[in-house]
Amino acid sequence: MASKYLSSLSKEDYESLTQKLWDIQNHRCFICEEEIDLKLNSTNIDHIKPLANKGKDSEENFALTHESCNKSKQDANLKIAKVLARLKKIQDDVSLKGSHGASLKDVLKFYDGSKFDFKWTQEDNIVKYSFSQIGDNKIYQAPIFTDNLSGEKSIFLEIPIEYLYHDEIINPRGINSSISKLVKEFDKGNPQLHLSLVRIHDNKLKVFDGQHKAVAQILLNTKKLVVRVFLNPDIDRLTETNTNAGSNLRQIAFDKSIMRQLNYTLYSERVKKYREEHNLKEDDYTFSEQQLVDYFKGDGANIKKYITDAIKHSVTNSKENKLKDYIDFEGKAKDLPISYSAFDKTILSTFISTKLILKTPIDYKTDEGLNPREIEIDQIVKLLNILADIVYVNKFQPEIGVYRIENKIIDKKDSDISDEHLIAYRMSKEEIMHNWLQYLQMVIKAYMSNTGKIINDDEIFQQPFDEQLWKNIRNFVKNLRDLPLWKDRGMASTVFSGKNTYDYWKAIFQTAKTPDNAVVLTKPLNYMEMIKYDDTRE
Repeated sequence: MASKYLSSLSKEDYESLTQKLWDIQNHRCFICEEEIDLKLNSTNIDHIKPLANKGKDSEENFALTHESCNKSKQDANLKIAKVLARLKKIQDDVSLKGSHGASLKDVLKFYDGSKFDFKWTQEDNIVKYSFSQIGDNKIYQAPIFTDNLSGEKSIFLEIPIEYLYHDEIINPRGINSSISKLVKEFDKGNPQLHLSLVRIHDNKLKVFDGQHKAVAQILLNTKKLVVRVFLNPDIDRLTETNTNAGSNLRQIAFDKSIMRQLNYTLYSERVKKYREEHNLKEDDYTFSEQQLVDYFKGDGANIKKYITDAIKHSVTNSKENKLKDYIDFEGKAKDLPISYSAFDKTILSTFISTKLILKTPIDYKTDEGLNPREIEIDQIVKLLNILADIVYVNKFQPEIGVYRIENKIIDKKDSDISDEHLIAYRMSKEEIMHNWLQYLQMVIKAYMSNTGKIINDDEIFQQPFDEQLWKNIRNFVKNLRDLPLWKDRGMASTVFSGKNTYDYWKAIFQTAKTPDNAVVLTKPLNYMEMIKYDDTRE
């Protein structure tokens, strides 16, 4: 809504108001909080509280901003826009460091939280505590409540953020876009959704549920949060409940990568529980995956899933995994070529069996470097690195990204899109990746067969690959990358227009033509021919 007050000002009066606001704001933009140079930067004056929200059309409700910040602000209310801009700074900083996304941990760090251990004692049904590290030496006390259904004990406290930490084990999620709705809700003074859940671990108060609620309050400069603190809770139960909230109960939307991480945690907890109930030492892994499944009889199906997801999590999050830098874990990025969903449905589903449960001890031949699970994880990561080196590293450009690539080609606005970038982008489409991975899998199976090895398909990656097989894999990927269709810009409006089915690309690779007989390749793919490569071509 236009300002009658600003419209009534002369040029000189407008400049005078600009100068006045600039001084009040210490020469900084109200939204991004970065410096404004009045000689070099274009600026806007805008209402802090919008007129539509009953904001006043007067000087006390005006702020000075960079023109670009005002145009791109995330909310009409400049107070909210400032908060969300601050969060974006945190997220961008975390993204530069290669993390999956900012979380409560990063927000607490930005706001000077997560500094001190929680000092407390329990006497009968009372917990006593203090916050002496921040100069508050008062001895507080809180009654302990026992939950009638679970028997879990908890207390309700108001905690300074200096004593709060993010529980990355039970709640590994990053902050998603819904945070803006909570910020707006809390800014209105609506308190019903404030409460987060906390547990005490190593004398640290860790938020394991309600991190978005905590983040929204902290972004609005709340220095103390009211929380429910669980005392010596069943960690297995808390983790499983959080997992169910994002899967079976559908209370919150966990993406697949987070579910994998939670199941990895649940698997670790089951291993720990098995050891404790069999009086085994902390480093004892002489029992098998099958023994775990048999022991936790009523939970056998879940244990199998935890085992599989633990392997997938270990592969995906390996420090050695170069392909990880090209995977969009949040599902909404426009700068990375492979969505986690596609990665899961194609690469992980192709190479990691959901059926194989080992009967050998978990630490079987670990000292010899021949542990089947360790070999499996290491070799899949090595394969991912081959894909990364040949197709993506120093070739795909995140600053160009994946948004409307084919449309840009059709509109002749593709001068900044290199052939290498286009190749990586097109090869990464889920329906395409699924099909060429079947050929790569055949390269591995055929080599095993031709060298006289009869191996169950589920166990292939648990057998050490020799150097010739790795060479065959590299050659196949190079030949695949060099197929002319990936950089043929004339196909932007035909073959690569929109999303096609798995069967569509299966037909192309098998027949060299689309189902409606349009020629795409010079000949069908032949994986035996594609394991030969002339290195002088590079």
